[in-house]
Amino acid sequence: MTTYFFESTGRKIRDFFEEFGQIFLLLLKIFRYLPSLFKGRKLLLFQMEHIGVNSLPLVIIIAMFTGAVAAWQAAYQLKGIAPISFLGTATSRAIITELGPVLTAIVIAGRVGASIAAELGSMKVTEQIDALETMGINPTRYLAAPRFFAALFMMPILIVFANSIAIGGAYIISNYFLGVSFAVFFESVQRFFSMFDFFFGLVKGLFFGGATALLGCHIGFRTEGGAEGVGESTIRSFVLASASILILDYILWSLVF
Repeated sequence: MTTYFFESTGRKIRDFFEEFGQIFLLLLKIFRYLPSLFKGRKLLLFQMEHIGVNSLPLVIIIAMFTGAVAAWQAAYQLKGIAPISFLGTATSRAIITELGPVLTAIVIAGRVGASIAAELGSMKVTEQIDALETMGINPTRYLAAPRFFAALFMMPILIVFANSIAIGGAYIISNYFLGVSFAVFFESVQRFFSMFDFFFGLVKGLFFGGATALLGCHIGFRTEGGAEGVGESTIRSFVLASASILILDYILWSLVF
């Protein structure tokens, strides 16, 4: 029993580091095609539209209610501790540094990361990727690089939209339900606004977007087992991307403070 436990644990640890190495090698291969990205700009622009523009409606809905909930929560936390006039500060800083980037990234992980794994997984099990290699087309350059860089470029833009909508949602709740005027709310936001907080949220978006697309491509390229395997890859991509977003969030905070 003890021997089986150590063998199983050792095998899982080995598999983890082996897969981590494969992901890192895929990342290196993707960056190798960065100089030729302009030549394949049609593929890049298509993926930017798919990842960025088509995700906007969902991001806007999530951001609106995120801001609304943040306003109620901040009002509850400030009750008896600080004046309600600090509501703008409390909500905006939480949204810009944490809620906007993280929740947007998790939404994109569910919509885009899983989609990438499903698309590439379907191509893998139907041997379309093998056909590309037979025709001399590198799958990493043709399939992975446009998706990775599109996610890298579009995630910070989506976060800017999410932050703006979420702060707007927080203001609506503050004004109509908590009695905080426009002038008081946004004066509080402006007084304590920090460019560091804003850019830190965008930097986190770069890491979150890159990790989501990279994991989707890695899992999609290694899909096996037909339709069932594609379904498992889709779920696995979302789970790993969501976990990696939270882990990266903690690591980035630890490096800054």
